[in-house]
Amino acid sequence: MLDEILEHNRKFVAEHRYKPFETSKYPDRKIAILTCMDTRLTLMLPEALGLKNGEVKMIKNAGGIVFSPYDTTVRSLLIAMLELGVEEIMVIGHTDCGVCGMHPDQIRAHLIARGIAPETLERIDRDAGIDLDAWFTGFCDEEQAVLDTVSLLRCHPLMPRDVIIHGLIIDTDTGALRVLKKGTPCD
Repeated sequence: MLDEILEHNRKFVAEHRYKPFETSKYPDRKIAILTCMDTRLTLMLPEALGLKNGEVKMIKNAGGIVFSPYDTTVRSLLIAMLELGVEEIMVIGHTDCGVCGMHPDQIRAHLIARGIAPETLERIDRDAGIDLDAWFTGFCDEEQAVLDTVSLLRCHPLMPRDVIIHGLIIDTDTGALRVLKKGTPCD
């Protein structure tokens, strides 16, 4: 697969097909979107929101949520605001999310089936200061996961009070958006 991608890339560059994508590192609409890495959203989400290249910062992870106030997702959002001019955050979950209902026992079983020794998992649990069960636990409700993430971001001690944070759900079948929480600047 890599060889096919590299061949396509050579043609892409040689034919100057990158020209329509030229933009700066600063998002034109001053928005950061936190969403899920779900493949159905790759093209649908920007199209459903009417977004073009260069208009937003798009941050994706499994579930499109934040579990910990000091994880790399929060770091990315803070950098987007403090260094790249973002003034608004949209947390966009989606229907039929694979993280909804995810269980750590299943993830552990998948890891073992892929050759990770049970002792390695035990050592990480014991010595690395990481609770793998918590780390691999999904959520039970997509809407509540979005609202929890919005709340965590809004209450974060490093989050500037003037940043507007919204929570939405996108339907992966139709692209319809539903607003769960319309943000406003805080005092």
